[in-house]
Amino acid sequence: MIKEEHEEHHYPIRSLCQLGNITRAAYYKWLNRIETANDRLNKQISGQLEAIHQEHPDMGYRRLNDKLRHDNGIKVNDKRILRICRKQQIRSNLKYRYDGCTRPSKKPAFIAENVLNRDFHADSLNKKWVTDVTAFKYGTSFDHIHKLYLSVILDLCDHRPVAYVLSDHNNNQLVFDTFDLAVKNNPGAHPIFHSDREFQYTSRVFHQKLVDAGMTQSMSRVAHCTDNGPMEGFWGILKREMYYGKKYHTRKELVQAITSYINYYINDRPQRCLDVLTPFEFHERLLAA
Repeated sequence: MIKEEHEEHHYPIRSLCQLGNITRAAYYKWLNRIETANDRLNKQISGQLEAIHQEHPDMGYRRLNDKLRHDNGIKVNDKRILRICRKQQIRSNLKYRYDGCTRPSKKPAFIAENVLNRDFHADSLNKKWVTDVTAFKYGTSFDHIHKLYLSVILDLCDHRPVAYVLSDHNNNQLVFDTFDLAVKNNPGAHPIFHSDREFQYTSRVFHQKLVDAGMTQSMSRVAHCTDNGPMEGFWGILKREMYYGKKYHTRKELVQAITSYINYYINDRPQRCLDVLTPFEFHERLLAA
């Protein structure tokens, strides 16, 4: 600003520096500075961060760094990304706190032990699966609110949705269809199958499906949502980045948003716990090994 005012209106540098509350030495040091390789890299990073932020305003500086490393091959530490974000005023949108806790079935037909026991690490595919159902609302007014239910099964090795199904009803068929699709997509899989104690998972029919598929059933304890932590975490990520703060007026609009997000999550969302790879890339690496 001092440089522009001096060149345009010929105001004295000394007076402009006094108004700006800086020394003349600091001004001339800035004026005669030589752009370094670090400066050029910071400019490059800044422009790319702006572009990523425009497309994904939910990303914080750590995820921005992961995206930058994954897509552009630029490897810098988190502190540099944080400094640039603060300078450019790049901030993720508000994260909503999730306070939900699944209620157990009132009349369970079958209860399984917590075999998984919060051991969420899996060193191979189809070793541990977790599942749950969540609800989304859509409509044009409070008098016309409808619900859409999403059932997902996650593989704890590559964090990839093994199968997912959308339905207007939270019933047994929703969970059965999701399970059948997962078995169809992964023939010969015999994982530990972990869920909460919702009525769909405690039914005798569903337990028999697991037995027939050669899987070991595991269930969270009552009022211990963290027993199914990865699944709850997936819901939190999906809803913060796709659902909260937005309005969906039609079922078609909501279905398209959920489908598009899950595709993005699998193919274009690198995760630090997966060596800054997407779930699909990590899955392919394991298959190649």
